[in-house]
Parts: sequence; structure tokens; C-alpha cells
Amino acid sequence: MNPTDQQTTDRYPTSLRMLHWVRAALIAGLLWAGWHMTGLNDEVASKYELYYPWHKSFGVLAFLVVLTQIALRLRTPGLPQPLETLERYERFLSRLAQRAMYALLVVVPLMGYSMSSTYTMSDGVFFFGVNLPELLAKNDDWFVVFQWLHKVLAYTLLGLILLHLAGALKHRFYDQDPQRDVLRRML
Repeated sequence: MNPTDQQTTDRYPTSLRMLHWVRAALIAGLLWAGWHMTGLNDEVASKYELYYPWHKSFGVLAFLVVLTQIALRLRTPGLPQPLETLERYERFLSRLAQRAMYALLVVVPLMGYSMSSTYTMSDGVFFFGVNLPELLAKNDDWFVVFQWLHKVLAYTLLGLILLHLAGALKHRFYDQDPQRDVLRRML
């Protein structure tokens, strides 16, 4: 059957809605922890004994959740399309922001992994008690590049998330038109 022949629905399937909110909680925690831990003085023991290892673990978990979510999206026919009641530019921005967020949700953890893998003083990539293999050679010059990319792309992701939230809240509360309420599709 052609995917365009599939009946579309108004809400995302339960599995995708659950993964969306789990991912949202993980990313919010990771953004906060990343911002907080990098602001700590290097002499604070919890910076390297608590924050960095757990940030890495939850980062890998978020990466796995996103990959699962992408796989489910690709395998699930009839996912909701942007609402026709939205302005054309809103539908365009929605798709653009969603695609950019998914790309960053994959790339940001990869840059974090690359940082940990290349940094000569790193103990590796901790994942809830297991050190994952380091696939990149130790090289502090590359570490600096990956660190910069991880930071800039994480802030870019934060900006897109805020735009995503603002758009969903605008359509829910400001537009006051149930036909423009995109949030109900994820609840």
C-alpha cells in the first residue's frame, strides 16, 4: 500500500507520545546538567565524579531514545501532518524546526561522545556502569573542536526547543481555536 493512501490521524500513537515526553525530560535534564556542571569550579569533586559520568549516561540514553523514536516514525504509517488550519509559513517553520531538532538530537550526543573519546584525560564514555568503547583516537586538538561543536549545537537545540514550545503554547492559548491546537496531538 502506498504511504499516501494511508489514513492519517489527529494524534500521534501512544508509543511516540510517550517517547516524546521521555525524550523531552531527558533533554531538559541534560541541558540543565551540562550548563550547571560546566559552570562548576574544577576543584568541586562532584563535577567529575557525579555530573560528567551521569551526563554521559543520560546523553547516551537520550540518543538511544531518539534513534528509537526516528525508527518508529519511519515505520508508522499515517502520522499526523501539519494542520491545514495553520498558516503556510507556520507549517513550513514547524517542519523545518522539527527536522532540525531531530538532526541535533542525533548530532549533539555524537559530539559529546566524540569529546569524551578524543580527550586524553577522559576515562571514556560511561553508560550506567559500563564504559563504552572509544572509537576515536585520543587527540586534544580534536577534543577542542568537538567540545565547541557540542556546546554550540546544544545551545542551538535549546533555541529550537524554546521555539517549539512557544509555537505549541501560542496555538493552544493565544490562537484560542481548537483547530489550531497542535499540543493536543502529543497529549
